[in-house]
Amino acid sequence: MKVGMIASHYPHASHREEFIARVHQVAEVFRGAPGCLSAECWLSDDAVISIVQWESEEACAASLAAVQAAEVDLAYDEREVRPREIVRVVAG
Repeated sequence: MKVGMIASHYPHASHREEFIARVHQVAEVFRGAPGCLSAECWLSDDAVISIVQWESEEACAASLAAVQAAEVDLAYDEREVRPREIVRVVAG
């Protein structure tokens, strides 16, 4: 069963471009993991949105571990205006 994640990040305006670059780096790591079907960065007026899709729950867990081990900036800190919103979804 396919699974996905939609993560909305809310960077301060002064950190938006940096944050977009960070999300692209993380997406690249996700895309390199077996079982990741897609990883993209989308933008709205106030959010930088990560959308990732995997072929299975196991592939999701493996690629999340790969991202945690990678040399990418995942920190939630003062660069963000409010907490991230992360929604997990499954294909019906």
